[in-house]
Amino acid sequence: MWSNNLMSDSQDPWGTLSNWFPDLEEDKWVRLQEYCELLREWNAKINLVSRKDTDRLETKHLAHCLTITQFLRLMPKARLLDVGTGGGLPGIPLAICYPQAHFTLIDSIGKKVMVVEDMIQKLGLNNIEVRRGRVEELPRKRRYDFVIGRAVTALPTFFGWVQDKIAKGGKHSPSNGILYLKGGDYTEELKTSGLHPAKIWNLDELLPEAELGEKYLIHFKI
Repeated sequence: MWSNNLMSDSQDPWGTLSNWFPDLEEDKWVRLQEYCELLREWNAKINLVSRKDTDRLETKHLAHCLTITQFLRLMPKARLLDVGTGGGLPGIPLAICYPQAHFTLIDSIGKKVMVVEDMIQKLGLNNIEVRRGRVEELPRKRRYDFVIGRAVTALPTFFGWVQDKIAKGGKHSPSNGILYLKGGDYTEELKTSGLHPAKIWNLDELLPEAELGEKYLIHFKI
């Protein structure tokens, strides 16, 4: 699935990424590059991602989020909720990759919401809605095909927050549910919670060249 003929990150991060994700079209790479430039600019003013990762933003943070595109197949008009979006990760890159879907990005920190709104406006993305607040405060009748999160909180806590926000369905692949990007050992959390994932992907095994470390994509079917 992945190419091993890669240049170093510092030489050509975008050439590296396009080798890792060869199915993404050129117009999406243009938008993704614009997004990373905006994220870098804002990160110099507001801490959105760790500053020590700034030089490897594309091959660490962006690549981590783009791994979802290897597994997620969306029909038109799919609805996704990105909880605790921070600097727009993974919501903005996924909205670029899935223009046929509608994304809601939510965060409780006002300055991060302001930054995300600014980046979305400058990128000209019309398939994203941004909300400030906690996911529990969303209207009860609102349902999404997928709720996504990236290292927001402990898995059982996240599951409790969002399980009633998901519409049942199986027209997408995988089936409707939670897609959670988790770092570190998740087994103890799952053991004590009684939660049973439908699928767990080891992202470091799938993309070893990115040196993501102990990172997983966990799918809970609702």
